[in-house]
Amino acid sequence: MQPAAVPTDRNTDIASTVVATMRQLGVLGLPRNYEIFYEALSGSNHELSLAVVSLSNRPTQEDLDGIGRTFFPQHHGPAIVEHAREMVANELEEIAALLRSERSHIEKYGRILDETSIGLSNRSLLSQEILQKIAGAMSAATSSTIDHGRQIASTLSEKTAELESVKSKLEEYKRLADTDPLTQLWNRRAFDKEITRIYNSNRGILFNALILADIDHFKDINDRYGHPVGDRILQIIAEIFQSSVRSDMFVARTGGEEFAFIVEGASEGATYEIAERIRVLIEHTPFTSSQTGINYGTVTVSLGICMASEAENPEDLYAKADRALYRSKVGGRNRVTKHSATAGRTGKGWLLYKKD
Repeated sequence: MQPAAVPTDRNTDIASTVVATMRQLGVLGLPRNYEIFYEALSGSNHELSLAVVSLSNRPTQEDLDGIGRTFFPQHHGPAIVEHAREMVANELEEIAALLRSERSHIEKYGRILDETSIGLSNRSLLSQEILQKIAGAMSAATSSTIDHGRQIASTLSEKTAELESVKSKLEEYKRLADTDPLTQLWNRRAFDKEITRIYNSNRGILFNALILADIDHFKDINDRYGHPVGDRILQIIAEIFQSSVRSDMFVARTGGEEFAFIVEGASEGATYEIAERIRVLIEHTPFTSSQTGINYGTVTVSLGICMASEAENPEDLYAKADRALYRSKVGGRNRVTKHSATAGRTGKGWLLYKKD
């Protein structure tokens, strides 16, 4: 497949190119299809772009949904779970059939033993020839039962391995459903669950803190250089975030240019030092294009901190950290503010995935 060329004019909306390409290939204008072609044509996901290029000139919806399940599993969760449910149901039915077959075989073997026992109890009719026939019949029945049992055990072992494979795939899909596809950080869905976990115990409340980070003037970056450049900057910043904190620290992308850190086992002072280190690293990172050499200028982040013990619940914790972030923004950006030093405004709601 040869998709339409992406316009080089930075001010050209990539959306028109996506629509034109989909129309050229006869692709239905479904939101999930648009997402695939937008990400592929923007160049923000190289592997996805290769997968789209490898499609035929008239890709089927099944082909496109296969790509969607691979690169956007968070949007295909119900279908993935339903497919896994069907696989598990089929495997369990086959296992049940195997067990029924084994039961039938064992019952048949039991009947042979009963008949043999009755025959042996009538000693007056026994002869060497009859004993030899009985021994031969018992030997054959026993060998058949043993062989059948081995076959059942082997097949059950295979079915168990297949079920383990399904379980492993479901766990991987679950992980991907909680992962931001652009930055590979945890996403907002995972963040909502993690921040709720803090208030499940007194220990969580005493030993956790929330850091919110927001890229300064990010809209200006997108408007000036285009969304592909903005996406690449998001990826670089996400890499810095992951490499600058402990491996067990929870780091999520919670919005377009917004990120969150859940810090465990640190005082307010230590949490501030973590946030300050992150801020300085971003400020001193050169953001240039490896292909064109274009320097996109200094990129900075503003951060806000709140200790879990300063809030009543997850929503309050998010609002107070967001209030501190807001103070960093209005105070000149590229700085860290502690909630304990602020007062005033109400923050944004945190639980985007809350169910009624």
